[in-house]
Amino acid sequence: MTQSSAPARANSPTTTPMDRTLLAIDLGTTTGWALKSPGGLITSGTVSFRPSRYDGGGMRYLRFQNWLAEMDRLSGPIATIFYEEVRRHIGTDAAHVFGGLMATLTAWAEQRGVPYQGVPVGTIKKHATGKGNANKAAMIEAARARGFSPADDNEADAIAILLWAMETRGGVA
Repeated sequence: MTQSSAPARANSPTTTPMDRTLLAIDLGTTTGWALKSPGGLITSGTVSFRPSRYDGGGMRYLRFQNWLAEMDRLSGPIATIFYEEVRRHIGTDAAHVFGGLMATLTAWAEQRGVPYQGVPVGTIKKHATGKGNANKAAMIEAARARGFSPADDNEADAIAILLWAMETRGGVA
């Protein structure tokens, strides 16, 4: 988590951390997301940032930045962002995509004074399933057991990140 020198969005004295919009993200070419609105409604889904054959190298990141702005405009203002902090990737391409998306996310948040926090993969898996090395199927099943219907493991991971943030951090980074 980091704090920016940009003006932060202040809470009114009657606003508690759980009365704010929280965004949880599983960064990747197919990005999973889960959002808790100030009223407590949780929505989730996935969005693809796969480049088309005609895109330049930076288009994926520009689309991600625009998506963040749209989420903030439609559901926000986003008060805190939590994301899955991956420390080891199987492939070089996945590491590059993750790094670019994380850089875009953190720069976007810094510009707006939105606090953000990376959550280690094992922490998310252990909170959701009881096992720090749970597989994708177990993460999907854990989300279903909590009443969600994730389309895939990316959405299930984002839901798990959001629930972890709400249950262990009170939604505050």
